[in-house]
Amino acid sequence: MFGGEEIEITPGMQRYIDRNNEYLAKRAKYIRDVVKKWKFDTIAVHGLYSVEEAIEDYQGAIIEPIFMSASQAYRDSDELAAALAYLIPTWCYSRIANPSTYYYEWALALLEGYGFDGETSCCSTSSGMAAIMTAVQPFLVHTKHHVHEPRNFLATAQCYGGTFQQFNVRLMQERDIECRWVEDPTDIDQWASKIDGNTRFLYGELPSNPQLGFFDVAAVADLAHSHNLPLICDSTVATPALLRPICHGADIVVQSASKTLTASGFGIAGAVIARKDLMTNIDNDDLKKDFALYIKYLPNRDYGPNLHPMQAIMTLNDMRTLRSKMDLLSRNTMKVAEFLQGHPQVESVGYLGLPHHPLHELASKYMWLVDAEHDEQYGKPVNRYGHLMSFCVKGGAKPARKFFDGLQRIWRATDLGRIKSVATIPAISTHQQQGEEGRRLAHVPPNMVRLCVGAEHPDDIIADLDQALHKIKSRRAVGASKPAPVS
Repeated sequence: MFGGEEIEITPGMQRYIDRNNEYLAKRAKYIRDVVKKWKFDTIAVHGLYSVEEAIEDYQGAIIEPIFMSASQAYRDSDELAAALAYLIPTWCYSRIANPSTYYYEWALALLEGYGFDGETSCCSTSSGMAAIMTAVQPFLVHTKHHVHEPRNFLATAQCYGGTFQQFNVRLMQERDIECRWVEDPTDIDQWASKIDGNTRFLYGELPSNPQLGFFDVAAVADLAHSHNLPLICDSTVATPALLRPICHGADIVVQSASKTLTASGFGIAGAVIARKDLMTNIDNDDLKKDFALYIKYLPNRDYGPNLHPMQAIMTLNDMRTLRSKMDLLSRNTMKVAEFLQGHPQVESVGYLGLPHHPLHELASKYMWLVDAEHDEQYGKPVNRYGHLMSFCVKGGAKPARKFFDGLQRIWRATDLGRIKSVATIPAISTHQQQGEEGRRLAHVPPNMVRLCVGAEHPDDIIADLDQALHKIKSRRAVGASKPAPVS
């Protein structure tokens, strides 16, 4: 029984349980003997949707079907009772699960677990913010059954503005759950100094948006585990094509699939991917055994941050070419970063791929294009650093906004990870609400521009950046040439 009241199992229910146990065993064998032996690209293309299943159940549909029905019908009361007790696989109501979201979850669990010896599972969510909420809430429950029980968690201060607001406002201010910000996540002693007997988990975003923060995943995971705590990582920017934190010891990964996984920009989606049998000081066997399944069947059943089946299949379809897409976007971004670091109107450039970046060596330890050594094009391991970069325009906030307004090809928006290049000024957009002190903590100055390079030819992106930067210089020259006012 999965976290609920014990019920009497009738002979009819047992028949359904036995039949579904056979199905689960067959699927586990297929994963173990077939899918786990595939390369990353094959898993991304096929997931767990097989030719056999397509022909037997879905009239040979090559692409996974979209199940638009809100609920599932059952053969009889025995099957209904077994399903609602979570004794057999079910999608009784799409607020809880749906066959289309299963395909998305299975594929993403396999991709994030690629190269990991253990098992991973996934719970889809309606957005990346829903994924973060879903991942952290189960660890913040009261364990001593009184309302003033102190609870805290650690998180990297360099993070997405929405994450900062969720932790700082929704949890700290509204629920009195302390978030202990780690300002320098590369300092393992700083992490260690903030952990005590009331700490519930460690949380880190890498690479961080927009500052390109990074940390030693394995070292932080070891620290967390030494205190019987889980490490949760937001790996949205890297995607499993470049970084798989679970392979380095992390327990849970959150993805805002709205971003890089869904480069087309068609909709919003999220996901929580977790290793099975994770570490935690919460006394809950179901949570430990299969965290993703636990949150799907229990907390998310009640909170309802579900993913629509249409969006699940659209996101899955975008994921099929993830590796080649991340390779292309990374190579384009490196060319753009190299151009900007030599531009006279640019104060500084933040991109992990640049050798002078203070975190370049650490990022190079973890960020690799998956299966490059098996690729005919490379034939050896290759570092790739993703599509996200930032740079600071000389002269402060006003020139930065003039530059931003002068862009002609690059889109001005708060989006990222698109097939089209997109730029924003975080201080007035994604990080506006956290205030000046919060932006200082997160290292987001007013003249910082976040740029996510797309799949256009890099020469065209460079040309657009160059013309917009030259407008600042031209306007300065015009201003300087004006005659002094006659007194």
